[in-house]
Amino acid sequence: MKEQIRNHISDRAIANPSQVIEFCRAQEVQMVDFRFTDLFGTWQHFSAPVGELDESMFVEGVGFDGSSIRGFQHINESDMILLPDAATAIVDPLLRVKTLLLTCDIYDPVTRERYTRDPRYIGQKAERYLGASGIATTSYWGPEAEFFVFDDVRYDLSQHAASYSVDSVEAIWNSGRDEKPNLGHKPRHKEGYFPVPPADSLQDFRSGLVLKLQEAGIDVEVHHHEVASAGQCEIDMRFSTLTQMSDTLMLYKYLVKMYAREHFKAATFMPKPIFGDNGSGMHCHQSLWKDGTNLFFDLNGYAQLSETARWYIGGLLAHSDALMAFCAPTTNSYRRLVPGYEAPVNLVYSMRNRSAAVRIPVYSTSPRSKRVEYRPPDAGANPYIAFAAMLMAGLDGIRRKLDPGSPMDVDLYELPEAEASKIRQVPGSLDAALAALEADHAFLLEGDVFTKDLLETWVEYKRKKEVDFVRMRPHPAEFFLYFDT
Repeated sequence: MKEQIRNHISDRAIANPSQVIEFCRAQEVQMVDFRFTDLFGTWQHFSAPVGELDESMFVEGVGFDGSSIRGFQHINESDMILLPDAATAIVDPLLRVKTLLLTCDIYDPVTRERYTRDPRYIGQKAERYLGASGIATTSYWGPEAEFFVFDDVRYDLSQHAASYSVDSVEAIWNSGRDEKPNLGHKPRHKEGYFPVPPADSLQDFRSGLVLKLQEAGIDVEVHHHEVASAGQCEIDMRFSTLTQMSDTLMLYKYLVKMYAREHFKAATFMPKPIFGDNGSGMHCHQSLWKDGTNLFFDLNGYAQLSETARWYIGGLLAHSDALMAFCAPTTNSYRRLVPGYEAPVNLVYSMRNRSAAVRIPVYSTSPRSKRVEYRPPDAGANPYIAFAAMLMAGLDGIRRKLDPGSPMDVDLYELPEAEASKIRQVPGSLDAALAALEADHAFLLEGDVFTKDLLETWVEYKRKKEVDFVRMRPHPAEFFLYFDT
């Protein structure tokens, strides 16, 4: 039983409420933690002594204040309930008090219906819509969520001042610092991919973290240092279905941050915390399957892609402006997505080519490995919503047979300006992406996967609470450029 529940991500149909309660007794669990995701992708929780957990909670639910959660309820309709999903039960491998984690679905206590702003519900509806479409039965997702591990993080913001500072023992800017002694071996800018230790100072850190991820039921394929100096890392998880992978990614981000804190470090999935070096993305590998067959594979197609896969790419590219509102959903995302630098801003596709927004990996000729990699997203995204939006865009492309055009198997960063100017690119700001979502969202409403209420809430919150919040404040760089005006 212990191993069954521990490996819930790879086999969801393994636990029911009575099994979870018996597991808690057998393993001497002391606390139960109820977790859910707010609209914008932050994991929320509250805990109860394990003695409070009974089978009725899985049916009647547990109450919480929805008006205190971003993007949820008004105060006059604040009561909401969580129904734990028994198949998600896992013992937290890092908390000192033995705690069982349960991912929950959100319901309205009056109607007893699912809450339309619950991100997990959106992911589940997208999967149901896929099955009902007749196009495929399953979609598989493999996100590569990059992150930085810092040794010191400081920031401050007030009416009259703003500052931030991040630091890493391995950062190249510390090559001359008196560290009593400074032992060198600090990766130069853009040279972190991927020399062996001692230049890769985080090898043991990542290996220990991987063991904790595996203990939590997350299947890990590989880990390595990433391109940037100052502790940029990547740990790749084995692909899974849409909702399962969204659950996994929320757990993954939590464990990365917790493990870093346990080692007196700070991990962040912020897309662009350092100027002049590579930012952190979340390249999303995706494929469609029907009755055990990969619909994206065709031995005779370009890069062994089927027509279905090409149309899916056509949908991703056609709707990319709107997708960025969910896939690159922070103002900081667009510090990474800057034309002219090593960023996946060009809305074309190509095999092997990391300068295109859509890359077709060609490491293997196996039909099972054929997939498309959408490169603009970052891990600031709410995975349930971002994956669902990408799936809906791809399905719209298949339904309408959208031609993505010819592939571009060239280094897009080195194109002459006259040619480069003809290539469509992702929006240059979050505000532009939100405007694109307002103009192009009909494909998201198909099958009631997304609702107008959710889209309006998303745009209003992001515009007022994030875009305007940043836009109204002087930037330190502006003092450098304009103080002597």
